[in-house]
Amino acid sequence: LWMHCASLGEFEQGRPLLEAFRRRHPEWQILLTFFSPSGYDLRKDFPGADFVEYLPEDLPALARQFVEILRPTLAVFVRYEFWYHHLQALREAGVRVVLVSGVFRQGQPFFRWYGRLHRRMLGCFDRIFVQDHPSEQLLRSIGYERVVRAGDTRIDRVAELPRRPFAHPLLEAFCEGRRVVVCGSTHPRDEALLAPIIRRKSQEGWRFLLAPHEIDESELRQTATRLGVPLRRLSEGTAEGASVLLVDNVGMLGKLYRFARLAYVGGGFDAGIHNLLEPAAYGVPVVFGPRHGKFPEARALLDNGGGFSVRSSEQLDEVFRRLEDAPTHRRAAEACRAFIEANRGATGRVLDELETLLPPTRR
Repeated sequence: LWMHCASLGEFEQGRPLLEAFRRRHPEWQILLTFFSPSGYDLRKDFPGADFVEYLPEDLPALARQFVEILRPTLAVFVRYEFWYHHLQALREAGVRVVLVSGVFRQGQPFFRWYGRLHRRMLGCFDRIFVQDHPSEQLLRSIGYERVVRAGDTRIDRVAELPRRPFAHPLLEAFCEGRRVVVCGSTHPRDEALLAPIIRRKSQEGWRFLLAPHEIDESELRQTATRLGVPLRRLSEGTAEGASVLLVDNVGMLGKLYRFARLAYVGGGFDAGIHNLLEPAAYGVPVVFGPRHGKFPEARALLDNGGGFSVRSSEQLDEVFRRLEDAPTHRRAAEACRAFIEANRGATGRVLDELETLLPPTRR
């Protein structure tokens, strides 16, 4: 099995499927490839794969050579990964190819008059598993029928987070008896939006766990300057005198939402929001910026009342005010949990369909 992910976010979507496939087929060898260093560097030692590598450059000779050496039985591309020459090489070699957790939008080249090459890439897939109904409709509108609406595989993973044990005395002491906001994967524009709220709410006894998207020393110093409040870094081992604890490590964010009354997820003023599913899995109402059109989960949470999109500090302050009302907070929290529960099962649906594509001797 060969699975390709662009970066860390796509890996988190593919990971539940990769792990489920390995449990069902422990005898298979698995190759995991990345395009981005941010994915490779963090997951190059991932124990669920036998080999972790960079994707070779998408050139005809390199793609053919890679497929000839690898000789995969099944290739799985995650979400947005369309590499023309790699797909052509796989098709020429007779390899089964699928796309998982796909999301399609009307403005993409697949659905435009000039999108012939992109539509040719769609023809290389034996199945395209999409997250939502609009994506399925778009593909069918151009005559692509090998589409399966399976949902988002990440949900199966995040749904287990609240059940996993986690102990951290410093975090527990910092959050105990307090109203806590977890600000995850924040960018500078998110922090500028949050700063006046943090300064005001800190005086009212709120506590903030802030996990910036970038955690190099320069970025952390700039974050501290932007916020303008007494803060500590988690790595210091103490939170004395601070209302803000800066989480300066990688990999802990998904566990922090258990402490939250409210979550703010960054990226919505830049390329796009980060992971909304993790706070939702804990039943934590989630706030994010305006650039969320590419994310079906954002639309769903906005529609069911578990999510809130803001463009300004004034709007964020209004969301805080509304969610300080206990019944309103309870309804939003229940909406988040209901969304996660209603959308579980994508991994099993994809895995069962993959079985039908495998040679009988390899099932």
